[in-house]
Amino acid sequence: MKFSVSREQTEFAAALRRMLAGTDVPAIARAWATGDADPGRKLWSRLAELGVTALGRTDSGATPVDLVLGFVELGRAAVPGPYVESVAVLPSLHPDADPDAIATLAVPPNVPYAVDGAVADAVYLLDDGVLHTARVVGELTSVDPSRRLADVTPVDALGPADCEAAVRRGALATAAQVFGAGLALLDRSTEYAKQRTQFGKPIGSFQAVKHQLADALVGLELARPLLFGAALELDTDTAVRDVSAAKVACTDAAHRAARVALQVHGAIGYTAEYDLALWLTKVRALVSAWGTQRLHRDQVWAAIA
Repeated sequence: MKFSVSREQTEFAAALRRMLAGTDVPAIARAWATGDADPGRKLWSRLAELGVTALGRTDSGATPVDLVLGFVELGRAAVPGPYVESVAVLPSLHPDADPDAIATLAVPPNVPYAVDGAVADAVYLLDDGVLHTARVVGELTSVDPSRRLADVTPVDALGPADCEAAVRRGALATAAQVFGAGLALLDRSTEYAKQRTQFGKPIGSFQAVKHQLADALVGLELARPLLFGAALELDTDTAVRDVSAAKVACTDAAHRAARVALQVHGAIGYTAEYDLALWLTKVRALVSAWGTQRLHRDQVWAAIA
């Protein structure tokens, strides 16, 4: 079967990319990390106008492929905020939730903490197959400063909900997000390799650098069909296998792109003030988000064994 995104989907992704490229997302991410959520809320409203926050709603007409396309661009721009929880997961669990609210969610044991619970308008907890409203009882730091974690406790039970389906949707959106971050890291590394000179030549002309960039590109391109294949199969009997395979492949590829980015950039890549750090720390945080690599590998093995 040959698969390709439609012209409308391509145009949607391109419009989203242009909008984010014209926005100072790094400044928004740094403000979000310090607790200043106003710039991030304004960006959330702009993304809502483009239809991004409706991508997970069944009544919007959006498909899982549309969801993946949107989250690839969010990851590519390192946009902060609980988009996975609020956009990709919660609409399927609580269709009556306020679509304009920034919401977050914990689903223990695989998602023990709610991202940005202190900033969110609504906090939920899905535990033992029951969805609850929740309140924050503590905060934890993350390797990604713009990704604050909250310990939550249940308040009121809203009713039964499918925990496994929620984790699948969260894992798919996270795979798309980390894939987009990997693409951004590769792009930034390639541009830097063209500009940085050593021994009178751009470092990108050296074979060792070319090979590292090529390896990162191959990893991302091999992950791409698994990601979109998982989107196509999200509501089928093979969804667990396909989503887990996509999460593993996209995470491994993005992590490889992050290692290459550090090696290509050298010491400046370790500098927190340099924008590259926003993508590096986001990839590292998303490695274990919505299921660890071990969990997803085990699920793939269980499906094919």
